[in-house]
Amino acid sequence: MSSEVLYISYDGLLEPLGQSQVLQYLYHLTKEYQITLVTYEKPEDWAETKERNALIEKVRASGIRWIPLRYHKHPTAPATAYDLLVGFLLCSYLVIRYRIEIVQVRSYVPALLGLLLKRIFKVGFIFDMRGFWADERIDAEIWPKDSRLYTIAKWAEQQFLTNADVVVSLTHAGVAAMREFPYLKENPPRFEVIPTCTNLEIFHPRFNTQDRQDKSFTLGYVGSVGGWYLFDPVLECFKELLEIRPNARLLILNRNEGDYIRNRLHFYGIDEHLVELKTVFHSQVAEEMHQMNAGIFFIKPVFSKRASAATKLGEFLGCSIPCLSNDGVGDMTAILENHRVGVVLREFNPEAQVLAIQQLLQLVEDPNVRDRCVATAHHYFSLEQGVKSYKQIYQSLGTRAVAIGKQLNHGKN
Repeated sequence: MSSEVLYISYDGLLEPLGQSQVLQYLYHLTKEYQITLVTYEKPEDWAETKERNALIEKVRASGIRWIPLRYHKHPTAPATAYDLLVGFLLCSYLVIRYRIEIVQVRSYVPALLGLLLKRIFKVGFIFDMRGFWADERIDAEIWPKDSRLYTIAKWAEQQFLTNADVVVSLTHAGVAAMREFPYLKENPPRFEVIPTCTNLEIFHPRFNTQDRQDKSFTLGYVGSVGGWYLFDPVLECFKELLEIRPNARLLILNRNEGDYIRNRLHFYGIDEHLVELKTVFHSQVAEEMHQMNAGIFFIKPVFSKRASAATKLGEFLGCSIPCLSNDGVGDMTAILENHRVGVVLREFNPEAQVLAIQQLLQLVEDPNVRDRCVATAHHYFSLEQGVKSYKQIYQSLGTRAVAIGKQLNHGKN
């Protein structure tokens, strides 16, 4: 008999992230495990009746038990405390009602629920951490490093890491950083690395790439230009590219940041006729990517990003597109350089950028690079590989739960 699994996500299933990084996995896992899914849905998403009802039917047909709770935002601390209280009462009932054996939590807030459920009900506890959440708030300058909130969050992180049966990290670099935490050096938890998955049935190479080769060189940028992303170096590299390939163009796929992008193009004196800015739905991104000869993106190389995996890297590689990115972010350097599917920028200065563009142009001319890109995408970012890894985790914890149950029954006798 397969194990009963409770999956808790503070991200809503109606959000794009919930559908791409939660539901995709669970669709496959529910074929062998009974999944009960608890999510916190934002009111504005829940108000979209058509999308909501379609998703409810889709999830029901898959066999997943989905129990959506309402997400509360303001005031921040009381709202989160209320969400946790409601979640704890519900999840305690679910553990008892369905004899849950394994609890998997996505990120830090629901990890509090997972920790309590483990201590009270002795269930297996998977901490799917998704990154260094507390340090992200420091690096983003949301919290000062000496703040009480940061101290509390790091204390909670220690409890999650030392009590979890399995800690899932997006990157090997994140695991290496955690192994250096003083309280883990002597007794580290069981770590598993499972990067963000990419739907390689959508992000796949175009069989005939001749049209891409015949056109002028197209450098591609996909997604946000703010937050953790560094957009100015992208434009600086494009200017260097124009020195070598004057007929090159920059294709940007972005939503809602057009004014800022045009402002930066003007600042760098880049002719807007050389830049195509498009707003497209996620379902259209792969088709647009097929026009690109190479992809480019840079992420702030701060401590918290060691545990991050850029989903767009898997999307570029799946579409057979080599990339130019920077060092100090997750496993990106190892992936790009070890598999020769991209170029890594180690310093943000003109000399390094000129060299990186030259190397990128040489790489694009390599007749085997596109096959290497696709093979690398399947090795690191395939949904099938991620599902396989989660199945192995569930199987090991399910076996553990059976053993504990036998011990308890033996004690009663």
